[in-house]
Amino acid sequence: MLSVIAPHLCCGCGKVGSTLCGNCKYDIISELKTVCIRCQKPCGERGICGSCRLPYERAWCVGERVGTLQRLIGLYKFERVRSAYKDLGDLLLATVPDLPANVVIVPVPTVASHIRQRGYDHTLLLARYIARKRQLPLRRLLVRVTKTKQRQASAAVREAQAKAAFAVRGDVAKNTVYLLVDDVITTGATVKYAAKALKDAGATQIWAAVVARQTLD
Repeated sequence: MLSVIAPHLCCGCGKVGSTLCGNCKYDIISELKTVCIRCQKPCGERGICGSCRLPYERAWCVGERVGTLQRLIGLYKFERVRSAYKDLGDLLLATVPDLPANVVIVPVPTVASHIRQRGYDHTLLLARYIARKRQLPLRRLLVRVTKTKQRQASAAVREAQAKAAFAVRGDVAKNTVYLLVDDVITTGATVKYAAKALKDAGATQIWAAVVARQTLD
C-alpha cells in the first residue's frame, strides 16, 4: 500500500517505481573496476593484489560509495528503506561470478543496537537474498561478542575493535568455501577479522563480497 501511496524514486535519476531503475543499475555494474579490495591497486580477477596479505583468498566489490550507490546505501541503512536490499543484492549478484556448489554464504553480523534502530538486520537481509538467488545455503556462523560501533572511528580504533568483535558459533567444515557478505568496506578490518575468526575455527577457504568501498575521512 505504501508503495502505491508514496512510491520509491530511483537514487540515480529520480524515476518513479523503485530505489534503483534498470538503467542506473546498468550504469553502476558497467563501470566495474578490477582493483584490490584492500588497497585499491590494480589486480587480477581474484580481487586482491599480491602485496596485501589477507585471511581471505578472493574478493568482489560493486564500486565506490559515491553518487547513486551512496544514496542507495544511505536509504537502506539510515532511512529504513528495507526494500532496497533487493537492488543492492542485484548489484552484488551482477558482480560476483557463478559460484561452486560447496559455497556457504555467511553474513558479517551487525551490531545489535543498529538492528534495533533500523528494525531489521541489513547485512542478513542482503546475504539471504544472495543465498536464495544463487540457491546456496546460508549459515550465521559468526556472532558479535562486543558492542562497539565503528562509524566515525579512526583506522587504528577500527582495527582494535574488529580484532575482538567476532566469535564462531557452530561447526566449520574444511572442504567448504565460506563467502562473507557485508555492505561496506572502509579500512577492511571488519571483514579481515570476521574471516580470521573462521580461519581460527578451521575454515580453509574464505571469500568476501561487499557492496561498496569507502575511503576513511
